[in-house]
Amino acid sequence: MKKIWLLAVFLFTGLGISAQTLPWSKRMANTALHIWKDSLPGTNWSYDQGIVLLGLQSVWQQSAQGEYFGYIQKSMDRYVSADGNIRTYKANDYTLDNILSGRSLLLLHRVLNTEKYYKAASLLRKQLDGQPKTPEGGFWHKKRYPNQMWLDGLYMAEPFYAEYASVYHEDADFDQIADQFIWMEQHARDSKTGLLYHAWDESKKERWANPQTGLSASLWARADGWYAMALVDVLPYFPVNHPKRAALVAILNRLAVAIQGSQDKASGLWYQVLDQGAKKGNYLEASASCMFVYTLAKGVREGYLPQKYLPVARKAYDGIIKNFIETDASGQVNLKGTAGAVGLGGEPYRDGSYEYYTSVKTITNETKGVGAFMLASVEMERLANLNLGKGKTVLLDSYFNNEHRTDVTGKSIPYHYKWDELSPNGFSFLEQIFNNYGLHTQTLNDAPEDANLKKASVYIIVDPDIPKENPDAKYIEEPHSKAIGNWVKNGGVLVVLNNDTGNAEFTHLNKLMARFGISFNQNSINKVVGRNFEQGAVNIPAGNTIFKTARKVYIKELSTLQLSNPAVPQLTNGKDIIVATAKYGKGTVFVVGDPWFYNEYVDGRKLPPEYDNFKAANDLVSWLVKQIPQTKK
Repeated sequence: MKKIWLLAVFLFTGLGISAQTLPWSKRMANTALHIWKDSLPGTNWSYDQGIVLLGLQSVWQQSAQGEYFGYIQKSMDRYVSADGNIRTYKANDYTLDNILSGRSLLLLHRVLNTEKYYKAASLLRKQLDGQPKTPEGGFWHKKRYPNQMWLDGLYMAEPFYAEYASVYHEDADFDQIADQFIWMEQHARDSKTGLLYHAWDESKKERWANPQTGLSASLWARADGWYAMALVDVLPYFPVNHPKRAALVAILNRLAVAIQGSQDKASGLWYQVLDQGAKKGNYLEASASCMFVYTLAKGVREGYLPQKYLPVARKAYDGIIKNFIETDASGQVNLKGTAGAVGLGGEPYRDGSYEYYTSVKTITNETKGVGAFMLASVEMERLANLNLGKGKTVLLDSYFNNEHRTDVTGKSIPYHYKWDELSPNGFSFLEQIFNNYGLHTQTLNDAPEDANLKKASVYIIVDPDIPKENPDAKYIEEPHSKAIGNWVKNGGVLVVLNNDTGNAEFTHLNKLMARFGISFNQNSINKVVGRNFEQGAVNIPAGNTIFKTARKVYIKELSTLQLSNPAVPQLTNGKDIIVATAKYGKGTVFVVGDPWFYNEYVDGRKLPPEYDNFKAANDLVSWLVKQIPQTKK
């Protein structure tokens, strides 16, 4: 009965009349869940599944609709056994194509902390240790394709490699990750267009390879798309001070020039063979066009590329919607125009000629196009409010809240309300919302002082430690209060998310809050037994100053507030004050007695759909951005 109800809800919201108002990313995600409701195409572990799941992951992280995460988990559980083995995966094939789906394993382990996903991901990581290489160290695309580096392989392997290295503390791997991009560009870049050829044979013996250069014959669009997406997906994990990071950013910028240069001016799209335009047989291709939109939009949003590429991305995205998207009678969105499977060598032999690439037929709702369209759509949707907080910084305290745990590698790491924490305890969803408004998210590991607060427009203090959580708990002392007070007075926006009695520090925090006319009551209301969510329900009346779209939220076991001038209540529950704000000099203070906006209650996986916690988080960030004085640097 539950499955029937869920399907009815899905069909109504995803494919019915209301689908017309959904963003394109969700409309395509709903199509994917509908046409592949039982399982993704294919019976073997493959990259075709991986690209769709990455698209769904992106939509989940932008929309907080838990069914997308559930689909990713169901898809991986078809292959991953309880002991961490992967059904149909053969490590000794040494094909980079097998690595891509490992990114979904990393997601699942980081969110659920279930060890089987880590074990499965580690199998893929171990493959890279044995992957055959060219003499200089470039990964062969597959063992059965000796001496060959393909652009595709950079996307198949390197973003997984980089995330694994970042999360599981294998920092030495970043040298090798960077080198794959550097060598590929050195060998495959066309000096005339700046684009990269599909593949390079180090031995120059393959029939498709130019006997002088070892390069394949054509500039195939999707190959450059894979490579471009790999760059923008690797860079977020790359250590900021790594000596080769700048080289990757430079490669991306050179490639962006070439991407723009090969864009069809009329449609805004890209041809299957990039440098041949409207030559007979050539055609505009959907998956590569989506990949280039994703690359340019994400590159600008992350600060790797200049703003001038946004009009390029917008024109292309409009062209994708106009030329490749159709809606059928049921309301389902379909993506036309994606080239089918493409490769080099093999049997029958693929020679990499212009005639070969243009002979490949296009397919509607082909996995690579569907996945890339979701990724591109989310990136375009993330641009909507990007300029509102552009250049500002939100600083998350990790001095007063400094709990640690031992991770799966045995290393002690900070946890509980951290930006990069994808588990229920983390703030990764809140971070994405801040990033969507253009704010940079950083962590303050030291005590707040005038110098280190100066760079922040927003400073968040969450759940200061008590000894049972951290034997070395740091308290908010008078010098800290003075520095924070002066910073707010000068225009800073302070956000304080405390907790309920027994789980929070009150005495020292209340001394800080007294400056703003706020005091936490040392109590705990909205006790919830099990999954009786109504016990934690709080209704928000229409017209609320801060929460303009959220109407019903869930907030359990929180401390209420007492107020005096200049503080004012912003949300009450009966006689209890839940949320308050205060104007203090040029600055603003926002306070609630619960961490509230952590992943567990905003990521869409736990709460029933009638609760608007994710909307409330978006409402709050929108309001906070407006409190930042325009002149503050």
